[in-house]
Amino acid sequence: MTYENLDRKLVNALLGDGRASLRSLAEDLDVSVTTVSNHLSDLEEQGIIQGYTPKIDYNALDYDVTAILQLKVEGSALKEVVDDLQEHRQMMSVYETTGDHDIIAVGKFTDTDDMNDEIKALLTDPDIKESNTSVVLNIAKEHEQFDLDLE
Repeated sequence: MTYENLDRKLVNALLGDGRASLRSLAEDLDVSVTTVSNHLSDLEEQGIIQGYTPKIDYNALDYDVTAILQLKVEGSALKEVVDDLQEHRQMMSVYETTGDHDIIAVGKFTDTDDMNDEIKALLTDPDIKESNTSVVLNIAKEHEQFDLDLE
């Protein structure tokens, strides 16, 4: 086998089963265990693979409310506000954005009271000029990754 696209095939295999053993990956990709191990190490060192984590169903753990926060902040404080949001354990994603809002954050909460408490705590920051919160009614797709093109 040639090693063309091996890294992408390896990443795709791990997307399908993040707990796959080196041996099963090697068999699936028709290469040696050593080759898989070396390529995985390289992908980790390059920061392409950043860890191996389980997929969690937060609803099953009683985090029933997902909220999307859109924030306008004082321009010079953007980094501070983003850093602060990243420290909130219930914030799943934090994005600096273009458009009407400077930051969009997605959080998971046990209920609307929990969400309300977190948002009120955030809004005590004087650098947040405006906020808009949307509560997700139905999750159609979440936390999905996609297979890489093999070109």
